[in-house]
Amino acid sequence: MTATLSVEKPAGVWCCEFELSGSDGPVSVVPGNGESAMRVLVRLHGEPLGYLTRPAGTPVDALVEGAWRKFGPKVLEHLAAEGAPPAVGQRPGPGGPACPNRAVEDAHVTVVVCTRDRADQLGACLDRLARIAYPRLEFVVVDNAPSDDSTKRLVTALTARDERFRYVCEPRPGLSPARNKGLEVARGTYVAYTDDDVSVDAGWVHGLVRGFATRADVACVTGLVCTASIGNAAEAYFDARNSGWSGRVAPRLYDLRTDGGPLYPYSAGIFGTGANVAFHRDRTMAIGGFDEALGAGSPTRGGEDLDAFVRVLRAGHAIAYQPAAVVWHHHRADHESLLRQMYGYGTGLTAYLTKLALTRDTRRDLLRRIPAGLLRLARVRGDTHRRLDGVAAPRAALRREFAGYLAGPFLYLRARRAGLTP
Repeated sequence: MTATLSVEKPAGVWCCEFELSGSDGPVSVVPGNGESAMRVLVRLHGEPLGYLTRPAGTPVDALVEGAWRKFGPKVLEHLAAEGAPPAVGQRPGPGGPACPNRAVEDAHVTVVVCTRDRADQLGACLDRLARIAYPRLEFVVVDNAPSDDSTKRLVTALTARDERFRYVCEPRPGLSPARNKGLEVARGTYVAYTDDDVSVDAGWVHGLVRGFATRADVACVTGLVCTASIGNAAEAYFDARNSGWSGRVAPRLYDLRTDGGPLYPYSAGIFGTGANVAFHRDRTMAIGGFDEALGAGSPTRGGEDLDAFVRVLRAGHAIAYQPAAVVWHHHRADHESLLRQMYGYGTGLTAYLTKLALTRDTRRDLLRRIPAGLLRLARVRGDTHRRLDGVAAPRAALRREFAGYLAGPFLYLRARRAGLTP
């Protein structure tokens, strides 16, 4: 769903959430600041129902009415599943023991946050993590090739107050080495990853565990990545370009038998993103963890999550998308940061595809999908501009992404020559 933004004020959308049950109004990770519109994630007992877009300041009663009008069948289905009164048009009571959004809390979970020289931003991320009440939980902060001890001091101070937190240093630079270090030291059955520019929901871990319970062969769970703020043109573009992160509110299960379209299972973004993902530790260790020739901090700048998703499926496991695992992503807030990010998306995608093309088991399958892939790339510009709904795209954003596409194969080969991957 795309909110209407004016060209003069692309910062006109307040991103918030509204719990239909109870009596509270909308809340948000980033406070409102005079926006003209609000994008509201409507939830029932924590379960995402979908989005409403309304003028800023819309009264709570009008939000309740709008939620029932748009999501009434979903609300009734949820309430029926837990044996609660339908209360049509009203605000339901709190969730009961049979609530569909409850998760069995018997699995041990490790949450890994990989960070590098961003202690000023990391603090807010860790504060949100500390609010999670899941009982069998530990947090591992992997300090990746730090230039100072600021992250260590921050985590050490937090550990003194909350023993669930643990500090680990990975001296080799790169997101994949850091993710692998977290996987190595994790004590949990499931290892969840999020980024230091993400604010997690209090029920995030419960949602991930619920995803693993979908089926016995699930080895990976991804979740809903909502936009935390649309405060300028760069954030508006990033939101439009990556609408697949935040737009899907229906659970989905993927395996090699899934009909996912002509690019499946190699299409980017279909399964989710590394900013909100969890893996079964032992099954992920068995497939070799994350490819260290891919990912931020390597020459390729990305693609490690796409590669891991495909290897999970090819190992005979399943991936569950569970939108009840909600996080809020703080997008790139200035023009130069956006251009670097879009270039990295391009290089990461084609570096990952180059790896597939060089791998005997996937080469033939990938090559026969190239025409559909090229057609999809040709549609990127039009799809993004339609979602922007009249807001001018930041200069050179798409051009930088396509430049990344061209560079990705060469960067992957450079990483291979440097011995970053087996």
